[in-house]
Amino acid sequence: MNTSNDIDRYICSHIDAEHPYLHQLYRDSHLYLVHGHMVSGHLQGTLLRMIVSMVKPRLILETGTYTGYSAMSMAMALEEGSTVLTYEINDEMEDFTRPRINASPWADKIDFRIGDVMTDLPEDILQGQRPIDMIFLDGNKRQYANYYHKLFPLLRRGGLMIADNTLWDGHVVDAAYDHDAQTLGIRQFNDMVASDEHAEKVILPLRDGLTLIRKKS
Repeated sequence: MNTSNDIDRYICSHIDAEHPYLHQLYRDSHLYLVHGHMVSGHLQGTLLRMIVSMVKPRLILETGTYTGYSAMSMAMALEEGSTVLTYEINDEMEDFTRPRINASPWADKIDFRIGDVMTDLPEDILQGQRPIDMIFLDGNKRQYANYYHKLFPLLRRGGLMIADNTLWDGHVVDAAYDHDAQTLGIRQFNDMVASDEHAEKVILPLRDGLTLIRKKS
């Protein structure tokens, strides 16, 4: 009987090869970090890179840098002069992540900051002088609805938000998790997006659930 791991291996052997630098980052994340499974990985990284290639954003905002795998995957496809502005709220990650971003081939396209995207965004973005073309949402699941409320208005018309973990290992439809704060946060976010008439949206059952949200023109 085929397992999900068998399917994952098959998929990853039939898509573009993982960049050697990202492959090493993935290995280091599992070797040195307790929660290495949280890294985006080959499949999701490849999808993010392809989306960036198609959307051609000038400014990407990411919540939740973690090891920098997703930021680097997106930066790989950015055109010259474009930026991934990525926030990591856990300052204990800085010693692991910053040196690896700085040593990467895409360091000049990544603006890595330790801080809270809810309070620390630059003023030119908050005032609409520097529009956000794409958002990758992968921060605190309890705060997803708050992220959406604050960040979606800053996204340019026609811009794209991608939210990770929106199926939350199936917990969104499991009554056993009705009192789990992270599950409730994801459910609230999913309901908010579903009812937003200003957004086109689709949930992909990729890994832990990936929602694509396009701000209507």
